[in-house]
Amino acid sequence: MLASAIAGGAIAALVVLFLVGYKPEVRDGAVSIQTPIEATDVSGVVAEVNPAVVSIIISQEVPILEQYYKEDPLQNFFGGQSPFRIRIPQYRQNGTELKKVGGGSGFIISNDGYIVTNAHVVFDEESTYTVVTTDDTTYDAKVIAKDPDLDIALVKIDALNLPYLSFGDSDALRLGQNVIAIGNALSEFSNSVSVGFVSGLSRSITAGANGRSELLENVIQTDAAINPGNSGGPLLNVKGEVIGVNVAVARGSENIGFALPANVVKPAIESMRINGRVVRPYIGVRYTLITPELKEKFDLPTDKGALVKGDQDSLAVLPDSPAEDAGLREGDIILKINGNEISATNSLASAVRRKSIGDTVALTILRNEEEMEVTVTLKEMPQE
Repeated sequence: MLASAIAGGAIAALVVLFLVGYKPEVRDGAVSIQTPIEATDVSGVVAEVNPAVVSIIISQEVPILEQYYKEDPLQNFFGGQSPFRIRIPQYRQNGTELKKVGGGSGFIISNDGYIVTNAHVVFDEESTYTVVTTDDTTYDAKVIAKDPDLDIALVKIDALNLPYLSFGDSDALRLGQNVIAIGNALSEFSNSVSVGFVSGLSRSITAGANGRSELLENVIQTDAAINPGNSGGPLLNVKGEVIGVNVAVARGSENIGFALPANVVKPAIESMRINGRVVRPYIGVRYTLITPELKEKFDLPTDKGALVKGDQDSLAVLPDSPAEDAGLREGDIILKINGNEISATNSLASAVRRKSIGDTVALTILRNEEEMEVTVTLKEMPQE
């Protein structure tokens, strides 16, 4: 009872903090709190979008172990009959059974059953995936395509006339904006709702799952509770639009979760729907983001941009790539793409990912301390 009371009190406090706000007023450059802001009730939005949020159940064939007993061969070692029989338990496999081993979240994006989730939720080729909707209807799920670099996957179920969600504009997000996360928390509590704010924008994180790690760029940080099992669920604005896909939580933290921005996810998903696989544009260079330390190490003329640089196992400029066609060379420093500076929050890879195959981009480069502009026409990245 005590634990429940404490938990209930914490939730009540969160609701109060969320509902009670104040309108700031600026006087002589100082901000003061004056008029209360009208309370925000998201229950209507949640009721509308919730039927389009699903749980994804991960199942695997696991061994069925049965126990049997074997008599100890040493019990009569000294001769004679012992009144006690020593039996040692043993185990052996007796077939397999399909068993739930984990879970995640997803959301429907079309009335004919296309569903978005994280790639790490459906990574295992040997597993079986099942989608469960809010009315407890169960569907077998087929994985259409996965993008491990972006950590996005497209799943399909055979159903029609389904409720679905639409993507919003993640570039329009502001710090402090209200957001709603829905998902299969802890792979046990389906369609759990948490409410919070946009805590940060354009974050870069290294996330780990299933024995691999990945760099995720320009992710949205939120204090809306995101737990294991929430992966692949939607992060929504108060209009009910998907502005992010929940992907990770910071270990050892309180209320620091991350979501992939909708404007990055949407073109990748559309490509998967049309092509049945991951199709993305590329330039074809390997590069290292320049830092003050890298500038000093290589005696570079700038501490900004991306240094085109290979290593003993890989070329700096890939053969037959758009970069080679445009005449890029190892040692070039890419300063800008379409006039926007390359930085930790606007990497070359993330900027290209927002483009389409056949698009032309203008790169501002530094070569031998001379600044020049190079035009590159994007091609489809070769399949591995």
